Amino acid sequence: MEVKNCWEKYSVKQLRELEVFCKDYRDFLDNGKTERECVNAIVNLCEKSGYVELEKVISEGKEIKKGDKIYAVNMNKAIMLFNIGEEPIENGMNILGAHIDSPRMDVKSNPLYEDSDIAYLDTHYYGGVKKYQWVAIPLSLHGVVVKKDGTTIEMAIGEEEDDPVFFVSDLLIHLAQDQMEKKASKVIEGEALDIIVGNKPLVVKAKKGEEAKKEKDPVKAMVLKILKDDYDMDEDDFLSAELEVVPAGKAREAGFDKSMILAYGQDDRVCAFSSLFAMLQVPDVKRTSCCILVDKEEIGSVGATGMTSMYFENVMRELLELMGGSNELKLHRCLANSTMLSSDVNAAFDPSYASAFEKKNTSFMGSGMVFSKFTGSRGKSGSNDANAEYIAYIRKIMDDENVSFQIAELGKVDVGGGGTIAYIMAKYGMNVIDAGVAVLNMHAPYEATSKADVYESMRGYVAFLNAPGM
Repeated sequence: MEVKNCWEKYSVKQLRELEVFCKDYRDFLDNGKTERECVNAIVNLCEKSGYVELEKVISEGKEIKKGDKIYAVNMNKAIMLFNIGEEPIENGMNILGAHIDSPRMDVKSNPLYEDSDIAYLDTHYYGGVKKYQWVAIPLSLHGVVVKKDGTTIEMAIGEEEDDPVFFVSDLLIHLAQDQMEKKASKVIEGEALDIIVGNKPLVVKAKKGEEAKKEKDPVKAMVLKILKDDYDMDEDDFLSAELEVVPAGKAREAGFDKSMILAYGQDDRVCAFSSLFAMLQVPDVKRTSCCILVDKEEIGSVGATGMTSMYFENVMRELLELMGGSNELKLHRCLANSTMLSSDVNAAFDPSYASAFEKKNTSFMGSGMVFSKFTGSRGKSGSNDANAEYIAYIRKIMDDENVSFQIAELGKVDVGGGGTIAYIMAKYGMNVIDAGVAVLNMHAPYEATSKADVYESMRGYVAFLNAPGM
């Protein structure tokens, strides 16, 4: 089947809409390089659109009714939005689900040390990365430090023009003969991904008649002095810190034609923002709509803020209680009758590495939204596998709204694979399919998407939220 390039179909009006939407998306990427930053940005956007926090509704004892817009935040790292529709919620919801965590390096709990007059922060990489891609590039430091008295210090160092940046050093080519013989997975070891944060020693001037005090690790001492002066942070405060090392710099338009976006964290913030935007664009719905934006997908959706936690179910019970009373049968019916797009990215065909793809069943940049019947690896291991009836239902929704889409797998059968949150939601008996954007350089410090695909995915999510149930 021929896959058409969707740039060819746009009107002048649509091209303007596309550019405005993609500018908003780039701003979101710039302001949301961590899960916490994403949640903060999302809360601001949804409150402007009339969404009210669930905790406030509970505390005021209000009943939830048709037209209400509710959001719930989980530990500042995940968020869920609900737009209550005309139909009884037991008839099911139209659900969009994406993740807002991305591969990165996390600063360890006891990270700061000095070696040969260079100060380092020790890190542990998060998610699937090619470690050699993270050396010799400018890096920024984002996150929070929580002191024992409960004070929270927010950090974002390396994004402003006059901010310092950080980096991981690499061995110069002149001395790298042995290194160049190593496998790519061993060229840079995980323990070598320590970021350089200083080289200037702290000089303690002595008073007249006194001997100068000499620090044991003077460069480390200088870093600690800066942290204390600028952030009121002591060394032991690293114990209760969440600091993420990410590429420095803004999302950029790419190509002479500015048709693409090159930025950190597009897996999966491209689908998260498109899903969020769709929720905010559809104020009135017949069928209750839900948008779930979660953490920890890159490491298996585990933990209290991942999709495998009980948080989603607990929020659903609270909603049902405020809509006339909760019980397990109502919850079961609601979830089993729901339909979902697991909004996650797919691998765009890369002609430079064509041998990794099966061209008839791959996604192409500029050809629209990508649906994946299944993900997993090799023999579909660990995947949700959408049924034919649901795919036919989705095809009709997209065709009725003239949304460009393609059906794809993630590479050749025996080459590899990947996973999403689809299989977790499918356990409730609901229909789920993966749906998102094709990405080049996936999991690299800078990933590439087509503006057209980002725009078409948003349009596809809008069409889905407006759709009747199966």
